[in-house]
Amino acid sequence: MNSLLDSFYNFISGAALLLAALGLWCTAVMPCLDRWSKRFFLGFFAVLMLDCLSGVAEMILVRIPGPGAVFRLLLVLEGLFLTPLLPMMTAYLLHCCGDRPRESRFFHVVLGLWTVDFILFISAMFTDAFCILSARSVSRGPLYPLLLLPMPAISLLTLAGAIRRRKQLSRKTFLSFLVGLLPVTLTLSVDLFLDIYPLVLIGYALSTVSMFVLVLSDQIQQDLCRQREIAEQQREIAAQQREIANQRASIMVLQMRPHFICNTLTSIYCLCKQDPVKARQVVMDFTTYLRKNFSAVASAAPIPFSSELDHTRAYLAVEQAQHTGSLLVEYDTPHTFFRIPPLTLQPIVENAVKHGMDPCSGPLRISIRTRRTDSGAEILVEDNGRGLSHADDSEPHIALKNIQHRLQMMCGGNMIIMPRESGGTVVRLTIP
Repeated sequence: MNSLLDSFYNFISGAALLLAALGLWCTAVMPCLDRWSKRFFLGFFAVLMLDCLSGVAEMILVRIPGPGAVFRLLLVLEGLFLTPLLPMMTAYLLHCCGDRPRESRFFHVVLGLWTVDFILFISAMFTDAFCILSARSVSRGPLYPLLLLPMPAISLLTLAGAIRRRKQLSRKTFLSFLVGLLPVTLTLSVDLFLDIYPLVLIGYALSTVSMFVLVLSDQIQQDLCRQREIAEQQREIAAQQREIANQRASIMVLQMRPHFICNTLTSIYCLCKQDPVKARQVVMDFTTYLRKNFSAVASAAPIPFSSELDHTRAYLAVEQAQHTGSLLVEYDTPHTFFRIPPLTLQPIVENAVKHGMDPCSGPLRISIRTRRTDSGAEILVEDNGRGLSHADDSEPHIALKNIQHRLQMMCGGNMIIMPRESGGTVVRLTIP
């Protein structure tokens, strides 16, 4: 019968050691635990593992002849390694409630009981009043219950503290303390009267693993909530950026150059007498330009490239009517079945006209080409003007940066500006 009981105790001690090692490994590799919880569980499982190892060494020493003092030392160490676990749980409870253990009177009482227990275990090394050794076996001395009494007292106090502070804890955290403390309190209380020390070990191990799983699930749930909040914030930021992009497009519409409008109306006035047919055509082109400009304000999504190309054609037709022979435009746009943000191509061409026109350098030539690529579509706008580096202000650069930002935000496109080999500027837009 004793052999069977010893085998059962050995099995339980080995299981407790395995659970402690498993808990230590899980705590070390889990990324979602906060720093305080990670340090607590690492320390807790490490102390529990040391206690289990001292118990295993004690069981081995029972079967191997050796000094009795070593056997007594292992017994005392086994108890000493077990005593800090309950104060550690008390400290963790206070941390979860937002209290500082050093400033808590409740924690000071627990530390006082633990100090008494520590002193009693040290005294057990030098007297048989607590433990009586005989032929590699141990039996309880007359004061043995006194040696164990502080531990169930600490456990009961911590359990009562968790129940009292349940409103300060999340439901899962409160449940984890109940799961962690009830078995320990029960086994420690029974151990005062019956020798079930291995069951105390397994109670500590199972309770701590259960508590670890519950706390970990709570941490994962909090991380998921934080991730959802971050995703929601990112969606709000993206929406705000799209709104800013649309507002920039609206501002660009409202910032149409006054002198361009005045010059166009003056040209129309003069053409009414000189060439009424051409005047009517300029009126139609100017009307198309204005309509496309103002319809872009209401567009919050990319539009067909063909619509943006019509807008650009209308603008260039008005400019050509005002600069007869000074502005030459070439179109090579076989591929138009894609979408781009409104006010993308037209402002690029407008910048080329505004900053490339030079009466002393001959006519300004602008080429607009499109082609299909493996990844989408490509637009090339070339001119033989002075280039943006000769601009006397930063306005063209700001306008082009706005276009690039909207292009990236609205359709994931890109824009590259580079000098032309024979003079002028090349603007390449890629649309995925």
